[in-house]
Amino acid sequence: MKGRKKIAAGMLCCMCILGVNGCGQADSDNSQNVYVGVTYYDQSDIFLNELLDCFKKEIQDLESEEKKISVTIQGAGGSQRTQDDQVKELIDGGCNVLCVNLVDRTDPSEIIDLAREKQVPIIFFNREPVAEDMAQWEQLYYVGAKAEESGTMQGEMAAEAIKANPQVDRNKDGKIQYVVLEGEPGHQDTIIRTENAVESLKAEGIELEKLSYGLANWNRAQAENRMSQMISQYQTKIELVLANNDEMALGAMDAYEKLNYTESTLPLFFGIDGTKVGLEAVRDSRLSGTVYNDKEGQAKAMAKLVEALVTGSGMEDMDFENQKYLYLPYAKVTEEQLEID
Repeated sequence: MKGRKKIAAGMLCCMCILGVNGCGQADSDNSQNVYVGVTYYDQSDIFLNELLDCFKKEIQDLESEEKKISVTIQGAGGSQRTQDDQVKELIDGGCNVLCVNLVDRTDPSEIIDLAREKQVPIIFFNREPVAEDMAQWEQLYYVGAKAEESGTMQGEMAAEAIKANPQVDRNKDGKIQYVVLEGEPGHQDTIIRTENAVESLKAEGIELEKLSYGLANWNRAQAENRMSQMISQYQTKIELVLANNDEMALGAMDAYEKLNYTESTLPLFFGIDGTKVGLEAVRDSRLSGTVYNDKEGQAKAMAKLVEALVTGSGMEDMDFENQKYLYLPYAKVTEEQLEID
């Protein structure tokens, strides 16, 4: 966990170039050069910015005097059409590996067709395409984590906190009144994280009553707005807030702070991802817990896979599931664990 505390600041720009000047301007005849094109769904996503900062460091570590690596990173601004155009531009510019965080995980066909035509392998990351799309071509890979694991861990942490502090049940009705802040429609993590968190709480013997939920698209400001609406409706009845990511958990806390609620009337807040600001909130006892999404491990796996795809060596060392998927485990993070580490 010590390494996890040294989290790079979020990347604010939507394009970054390492090594030489980018895919199109490198010497494509030099077999020792590697050209990587990266496109991700939205440059405002804090977790992905941190993951890509880690990826850039991993790529830099692979460089040597004999092997130069250039990386172009572009944010798609939430537009699948933009992302499709970016992929075409990256391929036309000479990139020989693509890393794609899909805007719409159900609509990768144009990207796959473009890459297959030019024989450019794709590493999808963080947003897992559906199995049917992954089966379209043997040169498609995925690096990420299993959403159900994060939901289960979030529910287990919440159950542990509730059992340790009976005062969470403020109205003493034997049930925990809760709300959920969810990511966007269509993202696999939205439904899976929510369902598994709730089922995990129930499996731990916690009686629940769902008051409401809000879609906040992984966004802190949207979460604050949705939470404000729910507070207006339920006042102090809300005893637990389950958020699909840290940014939404922080947005929920922002809503309570702006309304000047006292500490004794605050619910428990739980997030997922372990971003820099999320970990700080756990350390400051504001966020009761988060589930660490191993961005360092994912970045390392992506970089190693890039190298293996380009050199043709090292694929046998990859711990694939079904020959295509590299999953990194989650980890629970509470204030006590941060103090120990």
